[in-house]
Amino acid sequence: MIDKNGTELCDVRVLHNDVVGRVRGKMPDEDELFDLAELFKIFGDSTRIKILYVLFESEMCVCDIAEVLGVSQSAVSHQLRIIKGARLIKSRREGKTVLYSLADDHVTTIIGMAKEHLEEI
Repeated sequence: MIDKNGTELCDVRVLHNDVVGRVRGKMPDEDELFDLAELFKIFGDSTRIKILYVLFESEMCVCDIAEVLGVSQSAVSHQLRIIKGARLIKSRREGKTVLYSLADDHVTTIIGMAKEHLEEI
């Protein structure tokens, strides 16, 4: 049977009860899935991805990030607040300058793996 989107549907309700049960038992709860979806929304904006990639390469201040990307400092600051709220970046003060970097190796891994994936396609 084929649905209206052209996807093949099963003729029976459940074919592999053991597999369905095992997978269902490993599914995260709704709150965790919601949080995961929210995290991926951060990666859904090209300006935020550009900022994350810049920080993948080097710790930088707002004015330097804005220069690399060719956008205003206020646009960068706005996006940095969103990214920082998702705990993907951290900041540190050096005199009057605030420097931003990726929060941890997890973020570096996510960016690196996504880049690798795209290079394989």
